[in-house]
Amino acid sequence: MRLPKITSLYGRIFAIFWFTIFLVILAVLALPHFDPRKSRDIAPPHYERMLEIRNRVEQAFSSVPDLAVVLEHLEGRSHRGPGPDDRLRLFITDRDGNIQTSDRRPDFIFKALRNFVTTIDNPQNPQQKLYGKTMISGPLPIRLANGDYYLYIGTRWSEPPHFLLQLFDHPLRLLLAVMLVSTPLLLWLAWALSQPARRLEKAAQRVAQGVFEIDPELERGTSEFRQAGASFNQMVEAVNVMISRQQRLLSDISHELRSPLTRLRMAQALARRKMGESPDLARIDIEAQRLEQMIGKLLELSSVQVDSHLNREVQPFSSLCEALLADCQFEAEQMGKTLSVSDIPDRMITCHPQLLMSALENIVRNAIYYGNQQIRVALTAEVNRLVIRVEDDGEGVPEDELDSIFRPFYRVSTARDRHSGGAGLGLAIAENAIRQHNGTITAARSELGGLLVEIILPL
Repeated sequence: MRLPKITSLYGRIFAIFWFTIFLVILAVLALPHFDPRKSRDIAPPHYERMLEIRNRVEQAFSSVPDLAVVLEHLEGRSHRGPGPDDRLRLFITDRDGNIQTSDRRPDFIFKALRNFVTTIDNPQNPQQKLYGKTMISGPLPIRLANGDYYLYIGTRWSEPPHFLLQLFDHPLRLLLAVMLVSTPLLLWLAWALSQPARRLEKAAQRVAQGVFEIDPELERGTSEFRQAGASFNQMVEAVNVMISRQQRLLSDISHELRSPLTRLRMAQALARRKMGESPDLARIDIEAQRLEQMIGKLLELSSVQVDSHLNREVQPFSSLCEALLADCQFEAEQMGKTLSVSDIPDRMITCHPQLLMSALENIVRNAIYYGNQQIRVALTAEVNRLVIRVEDDGEGVPEDELDSIFRPFYRVSTARDRHSGGAGLGLAIAENAIRQHNGTITAARSELGGLLVEIILPL
């Protein structure tokens, strides 16, 4: 098993995991040193203040020969510091650590002082330690009643914050606090590791929408994601090459098919000029026209599948379809049919204008052609989508064939498509166009009796 490299995803997860563990252990080991209930050195400002208090006591009782008198005065009054709640208590011990006091009543502070004196290893190095709400500091050498003693000072303590002491007293809370502090680091780790995956996801979504563009950002990050991004870009480049080859092939096929078709129609026209009109020549002309239309529809379908993403625009939907629906109403009137259109929603849409309108035109004209008397177009805008419903009162499509009518070259087995002469590509082109716009198109039975086509487009 090889050691992971820091440039790899495996190595970064391993390194950040151990770095987090190191920080947690460091915090667990360091936090107890901030606990004032452990003996520690006195800060210089506090030590200077203690020296001032000792000097004042020595000066105040320099002429008193009896230690009991000194103790009675020290225990009978409070020495106030600079703060209003900073009450001081002074204690005297001999050089052996025995507390000198005139009060024999049991007192918590005297018990705490005895405990503190036993922890002093070197009297030349004063310490301090918290007992309850009193900080005991000392010892300081002091001369009283013609003898050498040690001075200890008790100070009312208001720091650190209460919650910190609660953490020290409850290991589980301390662990939870450390976990809370390490959470931002872990969140950053998760974010950093997920960013390349998000870029790859967005690139895949663009490809699904038909945008085949190489993204250099995919080839950044850890070695695994760089390799995946490079492979993805190679795939996109290969798809672009395949598409360009397909376009070239279709162009060549179109040219090769149209050339003999043109010669066929020219020969048919010459034959009609020499021989006059005949059913056989008329049949040849009809089939040649159908073949030309089929070639045009095939090229249109290929164009829809390939490059619809290249010309996207943001336009008002009303400006796109208003003229188209007006033309369709005119054509329906010429055929003795009625086309009713609802109000067009005033919403903006991102689309390929020609492609989207071609899809809508195919569906509406299909309804006009197969409807008997009435065609209805309803356009409604919801919160984030546009719904278009086109229905007619024709013979409709059998239930078992509704899902198949959007397939290329599919011909419905009923009279709906018996004499149309169509190639079965109009709805396939419309379905491809709607899908290129991330929309959906479905077919169902209409309330009018014919076919209902529903289009849903995102806004």
